[in-house]
Amino acid sequence: MTVLACDLGGTRMKVGVVRDGEVLAQTVEPTNSKASLAPALDALQAAWLKLLDGLNLSVRDCAGISVAFPSLVDVNSGRVLAEYGKYADAINFDFRAWAKNKFNLPLAIENDARMALAGEWKPGAGRGSDNVVMITLGTGLGTAAVMEGKLLRGRHGQAGVLGGHSTVRYGGRACCCGNIGCAEAEASTAFLSELAKARSDFAASTLTLWNKPWKTRSRSGQRCSTGRAREPVLDFAAVFKHAAAGDTCAVALRDHSLCVWATLAVNLIHAYDPEMVILGGGIMASATVILPAVRDYVARHAHTPWGNVQVVVSALGDNAALVAGEWLLQTSNSEF
Repeated sequence: MTVLACDLGGTRMKVGVVRDGEVLAQTVEPTNSKASLAPALDALQAAWLKLLDGLNLSVRDCAGISVAFPSLVDVNSGRVLAEYGKYADAINFDFRAWAKNKFNLPLAIENDARMALAGEWKPGAGRGSDNVVMITLGTGLGTAAVMEGKLLRGRHGQAGVLGGHSTVRYGGRACCCGNIGCAEAEASTAFLSELAKARSDFAASTLTLWNKPWKTRSRSGQRCSTGRAREPVLDFAAVFKHAAAGDTCAVALRDHSLCVWATLAVNLIHAYDPEMVILGGGIMASATVILPAVRDYVARHAHTPWGNVQVVVSALGDNAALVAGEWLLQTSNSEF
């Protein structure tokens, strides 16, 4: 079956056309989860139509639409149940009516972290194991769990996916979910700027500077170098880069985040008894640093008297939640 698939993230959305476990075509579009859902849906529609055109396909060739969404979702009704600082107007938005109106196709929607794990579980890094947990490191921290061959959802859609909102620091930072000291509030891209600015050494850090001088004009009108411009985007790619160069602020942010992510992995191991932990998400571009740090922490601190939990990197990367689109449509009540 051919599926229009989307992984709607906080700062970017992955858009694809999927058939028989293969992503036939894909693109990435910027998003702003603090804004209304409407611009993202308009961009999504345009992206799908462009991808189909490039494949010489039409909407009529597609069996349905799958959406991976960064929040709690009721897969039966196709509605978003809660928001955690992302797309606030998505709550109770009728995605299925939108899909019928725009494409005349059935739509299925699921939590994004659960979709990523669904993609990794069978054809990806989790192949061969029926007890797996996954952490997606990105704008937020997503988690999901498979226990004894069942992808956990729970009565209210919360099972497995709120690991990022488990407490890793007693009395820590306030999170958008209402908890304090959440893993997400302590080490995610959404909170990185606040975490950095709270440090006394941030103002002097190379994280705040471009590598090139910025220019201005003197009173005589001549262009001259007078200083350095601030970094336009503070993300974990910058943190890892500047930490590798020895910047003390970046080193502290990196090491704190590694500890939070590793602590979260141990929490999930203790909660769900997996054989494997899969690490995915955009921040895993720095896997060469993250993976050994998490493996070492898990080996030292996870209570697994039966043996060692494997800690591995996502095999499908950004495609994981897209690949899961066929599974979602086949297993959910997505008819209109």
